Amino acid sequence: MSNDGSRSCLSLGALCERLFGSSKTEVEKPANTTKLASNPPSSEPAGEIYTALWPFQARADEELSFQKGEQFRICERQGDWWTAVKLDSNGRVTNKGFVPQNYLARRKTVKEQPWYFGTLNRFETQNLLLAPGNGVGAFLLRHSEKDHIGCVLSVLISDRVVKHIVVHRNQNASFYLDQSLMFQSLEDLVEHYKTNIMSCGICLTQPCARPEPKPQDLSHQTVDEWELPKEEFTLEEELGKGYFADVYRGKWKGMVNVAIKVLKNNESLDHREFLWETQILKKLRHRHLITLFAVCTSSTPFYIITELMEKGNLLSFLRGEEGQNLEPQELIEMASQVADGMAYLEEQNSIHRDLAARNVLVGLNYICKVADFGLARIVKDPFYSSEDKTIPYKWCAPEAISHGRFSNKSDVWSFGVLLYEMFTYGGVPYPAFSNQDVYKVITSGYRMPSPTKCPSHIYDIMLMCWKDSAHERPDFNELKRLLENSSMERTSESCNNTSDPAEGIS
Repeated sequence: MSNDGSRSCLSLGALCERLFGSSKTEVEKPANTTKLASNPPSSEPAGEIYTALWPFQARADEELSFQKGEQFRICERQGDWWTAVKLDSNGRVTNKGFVPQNYLARRKTVKEQPWYFGTLNRFETQNLLLAPGNGVGAFLLRHSEKDHIGCVLSVLISDRVVKHIVVHRNQNASFYLDQSLMFQSLEDLVEHYKTNIMSCGICLTQPCARPEPKPQDLSHQTVDEWELPKEEFTLEEELGKGYFADVYRGKWKGMVNVAIKVLKNNESLDHREFLWETQILKKLRHRHLITLFAVCTSSTPFYIITELMEKGNLLSFLRGEEGQNLEPQELIEMASQVADGMAYLEEQNSIHRDLAARNVLVGLNYICKVADFGLARIVKDPFYSSEDKTIPYKWCAPEAISHGRFSNKSDVWSFGVLLYEMFTYGGVPYPAFSNQDVYKVITSGYRMPSPTKCPSHIYDIMLMCWKDSAHERPDFNELKRLLENSSMERTSESCNNTSDPAEGIS
């Protein structure tokens, strides 16, 4: 291993460090679950009562369909699918099966409230509150993605303006917006401001419309049985074509929307290695990583099945009308999400190796998720080695090009290029140079100039990512922190006439 901490490889197409160890507790792959009896007993061990926040249609045997408001007693919590019994209005057991845990909230807790949205950043929040159907006074309560912020009350105060107000908590566990008025619970605080004017001059009205979550798997069965037959999938609209795969919008069993990646270089894939790698990748779960659902490898071409992101890849999005209208502040928020996903991969000892705008996907409310992580070695490298012109030189760190040394710090270099793509609204990196010339100019000290609309502090971050020595580049946790802080500073500059201490938070 070299002194700069990179992982030595024989060529551009080799990866010498695999993922080891288990994921964090909250994202671990659920263990095998016991088959459920077809006629469950009417009496079950005592458990906590949960309420359904959205309706759900069962996708497989032993799953329960339910409507919003129905109640359950939880028998076993394991991963993303819990074993539960459904209760009737008298509290009697009517059925037993698996339920997706993110559709439920424990009864008589704040999570059951229609205005509680869990963890959201300011960018997502504003898009939700500004959506059609929300009027002045619409609100939600959320936890900021920034650890030091905590709980935030976000309110639509005019047609296009959202106010973000920190909810403080004192040593006596009382909640308050203003120290002159304390509340014993968040519910009490919300109820008070429904009939009493806040400092921003309005009362709270109706909760913001809450979007339905996505289950973390196609069904409880695919948690462990994730190699599925092609016959279960239908290819619909083609979303994109690439060197390694074509991507389609599709459906699983005619009812679940998915993205289907149809691989092209199947003859060069090691089947056993492909399954081993995808098994590892399926365990990686983070709100800013694409969820891998399944693979189809019984015949060629192989399929990779992932969640579907409504707005497509970031590069095409930036070049389209919606992306062209984004403000620099919004780009910073999106870049912060990418850094967050990459920081998680870094913690899991996973190297992306092909980070670029084309491999980031955009969903509703401008949620960004990193895609194609971990697949570069097994899917792309055979093609890279036979087709030199396709190697993404313009995104590669110099040590990756010269010695095939890939590391999280070479991903950081690529992230700097991704920032350039974002702040040029889909521009081509190093536009004056060919792929083969890029290595020569960057090792001679050349760095791309700042894009026209790029804030100076964001360009400074790009230059940090492009340090010659991998050891001198920041890690992704540091990049996330820098982007979050720059987001706060820029918002504070634009809101310096406000007395609201929460302006500029996420």
